Amino acid sequence: MAPWRRDVRLSWGQRLGCAGLSGALSLSLTAPLEVATVLAQVGGSGRGPGVPARGSPPTGLLRLGLRLGRAQGLRALWKGNGVACLHLGPSGALQLAAYRKLVLLFMDDLGCVSQWSAIVAGSLAGMVATIVTYPIDVVKTRLIVQNLLEPSYTGILHAFYTIYHQEGFLALYRGVSLTVLGAVPFSIGSFLVYMNLDKLWNEPRDRFSPLQNFANGCLVAGVAQSLSFPFDTVKRKMQAQSPCLPHYGGVDVHFSGMVDCFRQIVKTQGVLGLWNGLMPNLLKIVPYFGIMFSSFEFCKRVCLYRNGYIVSPWSSKLTPGVDQSLRPEELQEFKKFLRNGNFERRKPTIEN
Repeated sequence: MAPWRRDVRLSWGQRLGCAGLSGALSLSLTAPLEVATVLAQVGGSGRGPGVPARGSPPTGLLRLGLRLGRAQGLRALWKGNGVACLHLGPSGALQLAAYRKLVLLFMDDLGCVSQWSAIVAGSLAGMVATIVTYPIDVVKTRLIVQNLLEPSYTGILHAFYTIYHQEGFLALYRGVSLTVLGAVPFSIGSFLVYMNLDKLWNEPRDRFSPLQNFANGCLVAGVAQSLSFPFDTVKRKMQAQSPCLPHYGGVDVHFSGMVDCFRQIVKTQGVLGLWNGLMPNLLKIVPYFGIMFSSFEFCKRVCLYRNGYIVSPWSSKLTPGVDQSLRPEELQEFKKFLRNGNFERRKPTIEN
């Protein structure tokens, strides 16, 4: 069992702001690897310059980046990053709200939840947020796979409008069932790795250092994403394929549905074709989480400094005399009370 605690020294808006800023920074700095992952998953039909031709041998990451940059410009390496960053706000808020509600269902009388329950609650919260904001993910995929020299969409709003009017509302949820299916191996992989971390480090989990916790997070993400990656590959192909786009969106296999997509990939590329793009996805994990955690901690220290809990945003030294258990509004009220309070200092009297 483990207690579910949050830092009460930050307000809800500050926590969300720190998560949003750190997420946007980590997404932006690792965007080229995300572009490489999506292009490898979709396959690219080669009709557009800078994309490997259908049936050609796999293109290395560096070569793909160079070809894409030369053909479509340097900004092609950041295709879809704007909508990905915008996706963070509603997705993060929904996931946080759903997790706070779901974790209460698994919490005992002492305010504790088991590690498996915490993982399940996190997976369910992520699933809820993903389903609600799924149309944004569809737009991101379409913006990544399009050729910037001959774009089908001029921007995020134009992509929403065009997909809705040309393909219908359901096109914005094409492949959403794979999100639910992919959550099963993702949760199982996360749980199996987490339950064996003490054996890996040969010490109890409550004694892990920050560096060990960072390595654990990367390991859990790597295993979980590898197990669920085939579902993500099929989802990307379903998002990208459209009869309204040139060459059906550049997808390397044509299919009539989810099951047929699995079948066509295995038939034409083998079973390992379901893991196309896994390498850039795994290479993204360490820098992504490293940037996100470090930037989140810095943003958190800035907020704690502004709230009056620490002496500087550049260190974690606590402000002397400040009760760290108080909420920000409580601390401000207490400071206001100290400033404006009328304390009568009684002079000592000597009684004869």
